[in-house]
Amino acid sequence: MKKILTILALLAIVLAVGAQTTNEPMTTYHKIQVEDCRFFYREAGSAEKPAILLLHGFPSSSHMFRELMPELADDYHLIAPDFPSFGQTESPSREAFEYSFDHLARIVDKFTEAIGLTRFAMYLFDYGAPIGYRLAMWHPERITAIVSQNGNMYEEGLGKKWEARKAYWQHPTPELRRQFSSAFALETIIGQYTFGTPEGSVGPDGYSLDYHYVCLPGRAEMQNDLILDYRSNVALYPEFQKYLRTYQPPLLAVWGENDPSFIPAGANAFKRDLPNAEIHFVPSGHFALESHHTEIARLMREFLGRVIK
Repeated sequence: MKKILTILALLAIVLAVGAQTTNEPMTTYHKIQVEDCRFFYREAGSAEKPAILLLHGFPSSSHMFRELMPELADDYHLIAPDFPSFGQTESPSREAFEYSFDHLARIVDKFTEAIGLTRFAMYLFDYGAPIGYRLAMWHPERITAIVSQNGNMYEEGLGKKWEARKAYWQHPTPELRRQFSSAFALETIIGQYTFGTPEGSVGPDGYSLDYHYVCLPGRAEMQNDLILDYRSNVALYPEFQKYLRTYQPPLLAVWGENDPSFIPAGANAFKRDLPNAEIHFVPSGHFALESHHTEIARLMREFLGRVIK
């Protein structure tokens, strides 16, 4: 009898675990043609739920949202594309496709229309921020809320490394272009992931995958074009800020406080244009999701639950 009870108990545990696994939100993977780009994107959650568009940074891809999406999929419809020249999205040649932030924003805009995304919140990180802020300026009526995770739009938010980049933007010599190729070195990418994070909190998967992608044929030169064109984003900072003042979108800034690229002053500056902006810092670096995705998901749930009806 004791053995039978033990077997039944084990069976109950197996069935319970199986039920939990079956009910867990599932992320699915898709491709869609948008003009001359074949976009790869991740999707989770019911299309009947409020939508969130998640826009990644450099040198990452939608892979950076792999742990955040399941945490939010019960209550939200999440869409995370890879930009052209990033991740699994096909990258047209530089002769056929302009690798600028304005063009990336235009093609991401068309991607949202192609998948029928007409009203959505945005999660903006790093490169994804100036792309998302352009979308917001072009279509303010579509944006329900903004979550900015180290997604800068203020001069005071630029760390010291940007001083050298500004010099490059003013005098973009071939020699400086070659020097900035160090951004694609493995040790540089590892540093982006691990600097300022709790020891042992960041696994190797993200930075290893990023390095693989930047090493694909032609990608380095495409990325070099974007490093030079980042100056167009800084030039638009006043217009991004004007958008905030004019439309007052609900905004949550969640910042890795040890990020050397986009420093905490950039998060605090949102209060200047959005007095009701919510500002939070986590003890992490640039890629804060790698170490604090659960805390960021909690902050998002609390914030979005208040502002999206």
